[in-house]
Amino acid sequence: MNKGVSSSTDKIIVDLSRSHKNKAVAKAVKTTRERLQSSQSGVQLFDREMMMMHLGAVLQGATVVPLLVLLTAATGIYFSRELALIAWALMALTFHSVNILIARRANSQEMTAENALKWRKWLLAGQVLNGCGWAYFALQGCDVCGGNTYTLFKGAALLVALSATALANFMLRRAVLFAFAPTAIALGIKTAFSHDVLDIGLTAMVVTALVFFIYITDRLFQSNQKLLSFQSEKDDLIAELEVAKSMSDEARRRAEEANLAKSRFLASMSHELRTPLNAILGFSEVMSTEVMGPLNNPIYKEYTNDIHRSGQHLLNLINEILDLSRIEAGRYDLNEEAISLLEISEDCIGMVQLRAHGKNITISSQFEAGLPSVWADEKSMRQVVLNLLSNAVKFTPQGGEIMVKVGWTAGGGQYLSIKDNGPGIPEEEIPVVLSAFGQGSIAIKSAEQGTGLGLPIVQAILAKHDGQFTLKSKLREGTEVIAILPAKRVLQSLPAVEEAHAVARRKKSFA
Repeated sequence: MNKGVSSSTDKIIVDLSRSHKNKAVAKAVKTTRERLQSSQSGVQLFDREMMMMHLGAVLQGATVVPLLVLLTAATGIYFSRELALIAWALMALTFHSVNILIARRANSQEMTAENALKWRKWLLAGQVLNGCGWAYFALQGCDVCGGNTYTLFKGAALLVALSATALANFMLRRAVLFAFAPTAIALGIKTAFSHDVLDIGLTAMVVTALVFFIYITDRLFQSNQKLLSFQSEKDDLIAELEVAKSMSDEARRRAEEANLAKSRFLASMSHELRTPLNAILGFSEVMSTEVMGPLNNPIYKEYTNDIHRSGQHLLNLINEILDLSRIEAGRYDLNEEAISLLEISEDCIGMVQLRAHGKNITISSQFEAGLPSVWADEKSMRQVVLNLLSNAVKFTPQGGEIMVKVGWTAGGGQYLSIKDNGPGIPEEEIPVVLSAFGQGSIAIKSAEQGTGLGLPIVQAILAKHDGQFTLKSKLREGTEVIAILPAKRVLQSLPAVEEAHAVARRKKSFA
C-alpha cells in the first residue's frame, strides 16, 4: 500500500490521543455534581455575592441619606428653632461619609471569602456610627415647642430613617439592629429617668418598629440568599448540560469516524475479497463438473460440491456486507430508468420457483393490470424483490403458501406485498429483525442462516428511492412485507404525437 493511501487511512482511524479530553470532562462533571449535592446551606455560603450586592447598593444610593438628614434638620429647626440640629446634621453627614469610604475601599479590593468577613465587621461598625448619630437626634429636646408636636416629629423622622436604613442595608445581615440599637438604648435610658408618657410611647414605637424591620430584613436576606442559590444551581446545571453535550458530541464523532472507517475499509476491500473467492468458485465448479477429466474418488467429487456451495454462500454474504457498507459510506449510486415493477416481480418469482417447488410451496400472484412504469434503479429493485421472496421461501414450512401482490397505493404510488403463512415473528423481535445483523429466534433456529442484512439493505434501497418499508407479522400466523414507491416515481403515460396534434387542431378550429 502506498504512502498516500496510508496517510489517508490514518486520518480515518479514531484518534485515541483525545482520551485526555474525556478525563477532563469527567472531572468537571464530578466537581459539578459534588457542588450540586453539597449539603452546605449556611448563611456564609453566599457571603461574597451578598457583600458585593450590598456595596453596590450603598454606593448607588450614597445621596439618599444626606438628603434625609438635611430635610430632617431643616424641618426640626423650623419647629424648634434649635441650632443644635445643625451640629447633629454635621455629625450624621460625617458618619455617613465614613460609611461611604469604607464601602468604596471594600469595593476596590478583590472580595474573597476571608475578606468578606472582615469587611462585614467594618460595615457593621459604620452602621453603629450612624446609629449613634440618630441616637443623638432622638435625645434632642425643644423648650419652645408646645404639647407633643416635637415628639411626634422625632417619631416620624426616626421611623423614616429606620425604614430607609432597612431598605438600603437588608443584604447586610443585622445591619438594622446595629444601626438603631443605640437609638433604642438612648430612648430607653431617657424614659427610665423622665417617666414621661410621650417618651414611653416614642420608645415603644421605635423598639416595635425596630423588631418589625429586623424581621422583614431577615426574610429579605434569606429570600435573596435562596435566589442566589437557585441561580448557582441553574448555572451548575447549565454547565453540566454543556459538559454532557460535549461528551455526547465527542462520542458521536468517534462513533461516526469508526463507522466511516469500517465502511470505507469494507468498500475498498471488495476487489481483494472477491478475487480469490471467484478463483475458488471457478476451480471448484470445474472439478465438480469433471471438465478436465473424471474424479476417480467419489468422495472428492462430493467435497468439491461442498466447496462450491460454501463458496457461493460466502460470496452472497460478502455481497450483502459490501452493499450495506457502500450505502453507509454514501457510495451506493442509483442508475435510474423507467422500469416495470410487475415484470421485475414476475422474473424474481421465476428465480425462486425452483426452491419453492423443492419445499412444495405454492406462490400465487395478484397483479393489477395497466400499471405504468416507475423511475427507479432496476438492479436495486430486483434485489429488493428477490431478498423479500427469498426470505419468504426460506421461512415458509413445507406445503406453505406465498401471495405476491403489486398494485396502486392510496396516495398514487405503487406497492409490492409478499405474504406467507410461515411461523411469523414475535412482536418484540420485529425491531431486532429490522436492524443490521439482527436475527429473530426463528432465524437462529433455522438451518438456513444468513448475516441478517437482507431487510436492512431493503430498507436502505427503498429510502434511497424515497420509498417506505413495512413489516407486519403475527406469531404462528405468518408475515407480510410491503415495499412502497412514492407517487412522484410513477411515470404517467403520454398521448401519441399524432393524437396530440389532432387535439390541438380541433381546439384551433373551435377558436
